[in-house]
Amino acid sequence: MKYQSIKGTRDVLPQEQKYWRFIEKTIFRITERFGFERVEPPIFEETALFLRGVGETTDIVEKEMYTFFDKGDNSLTLRPEYTAGVMRLYLQNGLHVAPKPVKLYSIGPIFRYERPQAGRFRQHTQFNVEVLGEQDPAVDLEVMSVAWQLYAELGFSGLAFQLNSTGCPHCRPAYIEQLKEYYYHHQEAICGDCKRRLERNPLRLLDCKVETCQEISAGAPVIHNHLCIECRDHFATLRLYLDTLKRPYRINHRLVRGLDYYTKTVFEVWVEGIGSQNAMCGGGRYDGLIEQLGGKPTPGIGFGSGIERMILGMREQNIEPPELLRPFVFVAHIGQAADLKAIELIADLRDIGIAALMSFGNRSFKAQMREANRLGVDYAVILGDEEMVNQTATVKNLSTGEQQSLLFDQIVPMMIRMQKHTDKKS
Repeated sequence: MKYQSIKGTRDVLPQEQKYWRFIEKTIFRITERFGFERVEPPIFEETALFLRGVGETTDIVEKEMYTFFDKGDNSLTLRPEYTAGVMRLYLQNGLHVAPKPVKLYSIGPIFRYERPQAGRFRQHTQFNVEVLGEQDPAVDLEVMSVAWQLYAELGFSGLAFQLNSTGCPHCRPAYIEQLKEYYYHHQEAICGDCKRRLERNPLRLLDCKVETCQEISAGAPVIHNHLCIECRDHFATLRLYLDTLKRPYRINHRLVRGLDYYTKTVFEVWVEGIGSQNAMCGGGRYDGLIEQLGGKPTPGIGFGSGIERMILGMREQNIEPPELLRPFVFVAHIGQAADLKAIELIADLRDIGIAALMSFGNRSFKAQMREANRLGVDYAVILGDEEMVNQTATVKNLSTGEQQSLLFDQIVPMMIRMQKHTDKKS
């Protein structure tokens, strides 16, 4: 029987790890610079949390969640998005009484049963950012700046924001009624999903990717004509901040989020030259979500970005991450006494932080040196019968071919000096 990975999942192989390490290090550096703290909610939560927090009429809840009953007959769901779980964590663990704003980030898997496509899988890893407790448009800018800085430092070019405001509970209802009235006149021409959204989640009508539906949405009413003074001022201030920083953006009246909790600002970061899937992340403000989950009214804003999507974008823009550090020393050995000395030497080198490898099995010196060259190590330490008699080892620089004989107690100090010299050059 041949087992295969489940459709919509993928294996991350060693040759891809340099992308993951580069992205993760960049995330850690930027979140630290911006003053964010890491949290990790569990991979599964009560299903009711997502029904309440994400919205029962969303595509995620209706079609995409991995839900199951445990042995206690409790309905549980694998995390389909981060924000609801982070809000539950925020309320349960007393972060709601911490000084505001509370700035959090997470990295981990999310699960959605949707059609797999380039950069999108049924299990993928998401970098997630949340800021809670502050209504100031400068916080919107702060969150957007984390995303911008991340992609800029990863090496992406052609960055720009897509920006919109979806209003608030005071001004959005009137707009939704006008939007529904417009779509009722096109009801026969829209797709089946949009017919369902028309009654249950009208804002998502603007986000449909079906060509005929996009043509219809192009003539739909624009929410900016219905924003209340507060929402209009918030959006104008955010735009002023973006203009001040000279961050390119485009107002996209069709940009909405697929989750019920979004209010006011919604945004995406787009990258030029990476095909049709040019959105690297999506997010926005959700000022009513904490209250919806049983907490006190608390403004919030965040975004999520898939790491697999970042890697795909890096490859499409020919961004090559740094290679992972190679082992520094390889110990080649033949004979029982040399075997024991190799094990001792390897342990001594690793204890002081030097990456060292040795060969296993009864392989010839020639085969062992081929392995050392394949691994790209800097130095080989050679131990054989003659070396064991003389209590010395032959140390070879694999870049220059130069070699010298050293006493056993000279090997570790020399490797320390050579490691420091290599670190300075890099």
